[in-house]
Amino acid sequence: MKSRAAWVAAFAALLVGAAPAKPADRDLAADRVRAHVEFLASDLLKGRDTGSEGHRIAAAYVASEFRELGLKPGGLNGSYFIDVPFRKATLDAPASITLTVNGKKMPLVTGKNAAIRPSVTSRDVSLSAPLVFVGRGIRDKQLGVDDYAGLDVRGKIVVALPDRLPGVPIDVAAHLASIQAQTAGEQGALGIIVLDDSSTIAGDIQRFSKRPVIDWVDSQGRSSRASSAQSIAVSSEVTERIFERAPRQLRAIRADVATGKKVRGFPLPASLSITAKSNWEDFTSPEVVAVLPGSDRKLAAEHVVLMGHLDHLGVRADAKAGEDAIYNGALDNAAGVATMLEAAHEFVDSGKPPRRSVMFIANTGEEYGLLGASYFASHPTVPADKIVGLVDLDMPLLLYDFTDVVAFGAEHSTTARAVAAAGAGMNVAVSPDPMPQESLFVRSDHYPFVKQGVPAVFLMTGYANGGRPLWQKFLGETYHSVKDDLGQAIRWDAGAKFAELNYRIARAMADGERRPMWYAGDYFGETYAPGQPKARR
Repeated sequence: MKSRAAWVAAFAALLVGAAPAKPADRDLAADRVRAHVEFLASDLLKGRDTGSEGHRIAAAYVASEFRELGLKPGGLNGSYFIDVPFRKATLDAPASITLTVNGKKMPLVTGKNAAIRPSVTSRDVSLSAPLVFVGRGIRDKQLGVDDYAGLDVRGKIVVALPDRLPGVPIDVAAHLASIQAQTAGEQGALGIIVLDDSSTIAGDIQRFSKRPVIDWVDSQGRSSRASSAQSIAVSSEVTERIFERAPRQLRAIRADVATGKKVRGFPLPASLSITAKSNWEDFTSPEVVAVLPGSDRKLAAEHVVLMGHLDHLGVRADAKAGEDAIYNGALDNAAGVATMLEAAHEFVDSGKPPRRSVMFIANTGEEYGLLGASYFASHPTVPADKIVGLVDLDMPLLLYDFTDVVAFGAEHSTTARAVAAAGAGMNVAVSPDPMPQESLFVRSDHYPFVKQGVPAVFLMTGYANGGRPLWQKFLGETYHSVKDDLGQAIRWDAGAKFAELNYRIARAMADGERRPMWYAGDYFGETYAPGQPKARR
């Protein structure tokens, strides 16, 4: 195997043909990026909410840009579109929830001291089941951890701690937390209560019960949560009752967690009876997909993916007369889609077809939980094993002349080497994650593809050259607010630069002799791509 330096040098050699853009070309690229963002973030599109008319207009715009570039349709039935089948579920009425402890029944008030989430796959939920404490609720072969060992949870409701597993990388810990309900369902549990401190606040319990669930539901009735246990929340008072006569008290368990001691599960002397009914509203929203075919006879069937999410948050329902009500999403993520379109333009403008095919995807439903990307990853329009590498462009902060980027997930695969080589050719460094506590690796559209075994990174502009205070201000004051609009001091030249960088990254992956590979021994590679060849670090 080549050393890391040799890999980077090899990728860099591939980029010799990706000549730096001339000043006049950069000006034109900046104008194109600006034109895309100004349209996609305009008030006309009313925030591009998933399933809305504004989002469909945005999708049609992106498809027309793909067609103008001569890219092939990558959707269904010869089109650029995949209409993702979504379902919105709300509770028809407050659920009926009764707690039984040591034979004594106690009706719970839905929205005050207990709540259940609506379901997109079962209109009627009726269950009565004993509770079982399962520690952190982790069962993972790679880590050698099985909190379910010796416990029978089939047909029961599990109670799990929210605490992260110590001694594992933060993105792995975040991943494990994100699949707690799935893990419980795979063991046969009907429901899961995660003892999150936030659920002890009455207002949070109420929001838990009233907030709709939105998910895709395919023609077979499957959803992204199909194997997951039903999510249930209880207040701190109910939690105390649940552990009232348990073999171990919760206070002692939390003390063990704080000191790093192993926590073992046990049956609880309590049960829950729940009856709930969900109302359903079905709708669709398009993924937009295009392909630039590869030129190499042996490699053209493989696809490198550049993607960004096109949807945003729509319109504020609680805005007062005269207030700005539109979540324009200029940087989140009109900017990412605009730079993806410009990267596609640079591929075409180069006059040199890539060896592997390059797929461009404008995702829907990201703001509701990475749903469009999840649907496509589960229902790809090319064979799943032919998607070989991916770069996700989400919320590049184009407010300064960035001199570094962050590739979240870079430590897991050789995709990072393509990023490093492309950056080196433009004097753009690759920096480590500046905010690991946010667990961003599991919070953007590349993540569903990672769980399908695809080496992937999520690329954002970095903290250098004045980026840190701008990022902190944006995340503190502008992110997911109506302030993320065209009134910001957006640097269109930074958009052109980000687009060129991503063109170079995709070019390196598309033209490389080897497809991107997971590193040997990497958690995600060994978990989700055990049969794929691995690279030495």
